[in-house]
Amino acid sequence: RAFAVYRRSTSWTATCRREHALRESHGRPASGRTLMKEDTIPTDTATEQIEDLEITREAECIDFEIGDNVVYPHHGAGQVIKKEQKEILGEVRQYLTIKILHNDMTVMVPCENAGKAGLRRVIDEDTVKKVLAVLSDDVSEMPKNWNRRFKHNRDKIKTGDIYELAEVVRNLAIREQDKGLSTGEKQMYTRAKKILASEMMYALEKSEDDAEAYLDDLLLRSDKQMAGAA
Repeated sequence: RAFAVYRRSTSWTATCRREHALRESHGRPASGRTLMKEDTIPTDTATEQIEDLEITREAECIDFEIGDNVVYPHHGAGQVIKKEQKEILGEVRQYLTIKILHNDMTVMVPCENAGKAGLRRVIDEDTVKKVLAVLSDDVSEMPKNWNRRFKHNRDKIKTGDIYELAEVVRNLAIREQDKGLSTGEKQMYTRAKKILASEMMYALEKSEDDAEAYLDDLLLRSDKQMAGAA
């Protein structure tokens, strides 16, 4: 099977597909199914669904090129592997194709609307230090109600801001140590941590596994420090 989705939010369009799906059936196309304009992605868990980014953004004019390491909000860091003209839904545009490593997905974004979609470059060394400081900081206030807390954290992740993401990861890590997490929050914590690790992987020039292990170790030490202080 091959999955694709076309989302309209202001004027940008994204197309996503799972790489392993394209390798099924010995490379043959999916049988007899035409993807419609608002086709959805069948998933096993709600956390894998692609969500519209209902956030007002100021378009940042960045000329991305093949080989650039970039971050796509709510999906994580990846690399631009193609930049080419394509006709989609009757419109001919130049598209960036981005390979997201941690979830084996490719994302297509029109070059002209990359800024509106929230696409940005991977953080630099100075920003890495600031992110590590956020991860080591104390927990910040979150809503006590589970539903409100879940929405609060989800909205932070959807911004694509590295500091907001780090705050969510830190807060959920501390809460897991202190009170435990519900099933939904555990899924969110795992997903947020993978998104953060995917960017740290490029920023720190580590492998995917090493970046996750580095993040786990940092969060574990922060939890122990808080426990000692208490």
